[in-house]
Amino acid sequence: MGPLRIGVIGLGDICNAYLTNLQKYPEDVELYACACRTPEKARAKKELYGFRKACDSGDELLQDPDVDVVLNLTTPAAHYLYNIAAIRAGKHVYSEKPLAATYAEGREIMELAAEKGLYVGCAPDTFMGARLQTFRRLIDEGVTGKIVGGIANCISHGWEWYHPNPEFFYQKGAGPVLDIGPYYMTALLSLLGPVESVTAMGIQPEQERMIYSEPLKGRKLKVDPDIMSSLMAVLKFRCGAVVSYNMVWDAWDSVMPRMELYGTKATLVMAEEDPNKGPNVFGGDTLVKTLETYRWKNMPRHEGDEEIPWEIAEVKHDFDATSFVTNDRGIGLVDLARAIAQGRPCRAGGAMALHSLEVGEAIIRSAKEQRFITIDSTFDRPEAMPQK
Repeated sequence: MGPLRIGVIGLGDICNAYLTNLQKYPEDVELYACACRTPEKARAKKELYGFRKACDSGDELLQDPDVDVVLNLTTPAAHYLYNIAAIRAGKHVYSEKPLAATYAEGREIMELAAEKGLYVGCAPDTFMGARLQTFRRLIDEGVTGKIVGGIANCISHGWEWYHPNPEFFYQKGAGPVLDIGPYYMTALLSLLGPVESVTAMGIQPEQERMIYSEPLKGRKLKVDPDIMSSLMAVLKFRCGAVVSYNMVWDAWDSVMPRMELYGTKATLVMAEEDPNKGPNVFGGDTLVKTLETYRWKNMPRHEGDEEIPWEIAEVKHDFDATSFVTNDRGIGLVDLARAIAQGRPCRAGGAMALHSLEVGEAIIRSAKEQRFITIDSTFDRPEAMPQK
């Protein structure tokens, strides 16, 4: 079996990281065809990345019998449209997050894929990077003991400070819970398994937001009436852990860690404050506080006693994503190609993405309806990455 032929629909800002990384794995995937709303742009990407063909439309790409997998990099509102169309055309799918704009649409995608025997993968795949795999190893090896709680914090003033076209972040299918939230949610799901129930509160303090990034600097964007730009939730996992989950786009930053998990034997921490350096990147340090480091901090000390700082743990694996500057988006698609060849589930699978979507939707509903919501869907926790 040769490399799977990839058809890419959507060639916005995120595509360059995907395409650059996918070129590193020619034995697994081939950049076969590309399409977007602007045929001239598709032809330019064909020349830049060596696609065999550029299509004039997404529909043309979907009709090509030689495309094995559709990589859907369109905006969130179009994810369902192209994911379901690709599956109807008999093609495997790897989608940018979220899987669809609603849980009902996502379930339809997964049910049709199961009926046709096709794979569905979905970003984010950052949980496959070295740091979150280090979290996973420390949990699986019993270093942490039982995880009883935690906190996840994405606290900033939104994407209008960074993104060249931030308007879609405040429209249907986006907002902090459904846009950047999946990075944090998928990190938690990959470590702790399915969520049992949620409760949340949220607000939308501004109906218009000023854009500070080029090229639209100075313009105002409209916030969809249904979008809450700050939500704070509590997640109860089926494993017993309770996690505070805070997605805030209305704050001028924070000194809180991006993620902590509290075990009976150790605490794991992503300590950096930068909102762009949390579970949404592949690498970085894992800080570990155990009984020994806790004892040094809290017990009486004498002159000459050796300081025991936070330990730093790290694991390397096949993809070696160990630094903040490495953006390995697309390794989930590479893993999907290998999973098809090996006849196993892919790690960044559609079932986990569907569960993430249901939990995200439940957080928003809970905030609007002021009630607890039980989560119906489930998934199997993905296998850990093989260590070197």
